[in-house]
This record gives sequence, structure tokens and C-alpha cells, in this order.
Amino acid sequence: MNLAEPNADAAPNAPRLTALAHGGGCGCKLAPAVLRELLQGQFAASGFPQLLVGNGTADDAAVWQLDDGRCLVATTDFFMPIVDDPHDFGRIAATNAISDIYAMGARPLFALAILGIPLGKIDTATVREILAGGAAACAGAGIPVAGGHSIDSAEPIYGLAVIGECPHESMRSNGGAQPGDALILTKPLGVGVYSAAYKRGTLREEAYAEMIATTTKLNAVGARLGQGAAVHALTDVTGFGILGHGLEMARASGLQLEISAGALPLLSRAEELARGGVVTGASARNWASVEDAVALPASLPQWQRDLLTDPQTSGGLLIATAPEHAERIVELVRGEGFAAATIIGRAIAGTPGLTITD
Repeated sequence: MNLAEPNADAAPNAPRLTALAHGGGCGCKLAPAVLRELLQGQFAASGFPQLLVGNGTADDAAVWQLDDGRCLVATTDFFMPIVDDPHDFGRIAATNAISDIYAMGARPLFALAILGIPLGKIDTATVREILAGGAAACAGAGIPVAGGHSIDSAEPIYGLAVIGECPHESMRSNGGAQPGDALILTKPLGVGVYSAAYKRGTLREEAYAEMIATTTKLNAVGARLGQGAAVHALTDVTGFGILGHGLEMARASGLQLEISAGALPLLSRAEELARGGVVTGASARNWASVEDAVALPASLPQWQRDLLTDPQTSGGLLIATAPEHAERIVELVRGEGFAAATIIGRAIAGTPGLTITD
């Protein structure tokens, strides 16, 4: 059995990037319940009619209406290392940040880097590789890294602020789902359990390669999805897991979402690892934040619940689309390289929340 080698090209005495951080990837995010408490009443949109999307619906990015019918879309996202290879870390973090723009049906224009480095613990060559990885992801999206800001921090941090744009009619939020809509997920779940196995030193090389492939896959298809009337709502699935981000869509849309646990696409070893108890601490925090609004079948095993709350770093898009267009949308997304894209449930009228079926 070949295990993924943490940062095999690093200097002999260089510390593992993941060893310098208490958490990694989108699993570092504050729990949804904590975040709601902190932000309650903080950012009122009153008095700013051009602010089309703010903090009110826990959406992926802010949207500002310009006078010419276009919208500016802005986001920021950063986290601590999920892997030890600095170039991979930079690529993952940048891909994850750019995803917020695509999740609004927009296209990115440029990015600004956010960098925190524990001086004296990480050498400059490693930092340059982190930045190069981020720049490579931005180049893949066709945008420059136009500047940024750096600090001396206790733990390594990297990410981006990203500015994008779209026509007003192409903008999609997480709050547009309609009764009867089909729900589509574009990437497989399991990044959290893979990252937990990686930190334990038990993740196989082929699984590491699978994790890098999915976390560095740009969600650029989101910009295409905003161009037609069939797609009603979009969001990306990241640190709160499919339950957390699904609940945000349900609440923002005023609907109940019904998701089939058996239909969810998974990374190839996700079930095996989850059955073996390989989970992140964020999974339990995510469940505690949503359990009052989620109905689970009594027969659902613990490993499946853990994957429902598994924090995804640079995860896929959750799409709500008119049911008559669902198969076409799945084929469109698969044609863009998202082979795991599949229908996972539907939106129905009812008290905002989630119902999970077998």
C-alpha cells in the first residue's frame, strides 16, 4: 500500500504545513450556528438599494448592481493548509475562493492574495510555492492576481479576495429555488474524511491524487448555468457540508429540500474511511448547527450522517433547476468535466429545512 508522501520535496528539517495549523481547509470555518450568532444584525442592507445580495441569506458572495445593468460580485475566502505540498495548498485555496464567484452565476475578473505566514517557521521558497499554486489556479480561470496583503501570523493562511461580474439577469443566489425543482450536486463528497486520513498518514497515493483533482477543479460551469432560465438557484458546498449549505438554500428559498443520502456522489474511498471512523471535528460541529432543522431516517447509519456533514474544501455546486431541464443540466455539467454530477433530490413546499431519505 503506497501512502501519500507529505511534502516529499521539502527541505529535510522543514515542518509539515498541516502540523503548523490547528485545522485545515474549509473545516476551519466557524460553525454555522456560531456564525449566525456573530453576524446577527451586523450588516444591514437598508439604505443601499444597489446591494442586491448581502449577508441576509448566507450567500456565497456580495452583489452590487451597476447602472448599466451589470453586477459586480465580490467575495473573500482563505484558510489554513489542508495538505503539506505548498503548491497544492495554494491551488486548492485559490480554486475554493474563485468558486464563490461561479456560484453566483458570474465570471471572475481579478483576485487579490491574502497571506499569513509564521515567520521563522516556513522558508521563503515554500511561501513562493504557495503563491505560485494560487497564481496557477487563477491563470486557469483566466484572471490575474493583481495584488494582496500579507502578515506575520501564528499559523499559515492563504486565500483570495475575488472580484467578478455578470449581467443582472445571469446572477443567481442560493435563494431562488422553486417548489418541484430538482437538486443537482456536481462534485463527490468526502474531502473532509480524505483530509483527516491524510493528516493521520493513512491516505493512499491514488486517493490523494483524487482529492487534489476534485479540489483544484474550477467550478467555471457556474457562469454558464446563470445564462439560462432553467437554473433557479446556485450555491457551492464547502465547509458546512451538504446539510449546512443545503439548509442555507432551503431557508433562503423558503422551502423544504428533500435529499436522498443514497444518491449522493462520493469519492472512491469516502465510505470506507467514514465507516472506519475517519472524520473531522468539523463534522460534529456542523451537525450540532443543523440538527434542529434536519429530519433523518431512523435507519441511517452514523457513517452516512458523518458524510452528510463532512466539510468540503473547494466542493461542488448545488443546483436547483426546473425538473423538466434536470437531465439536460446534468449532461451539460458532466460535459464540463464533472463526471460525478447527479440529481440528489428535490425542493418541495413546506417549512424551511431538510428531509433526508435513504
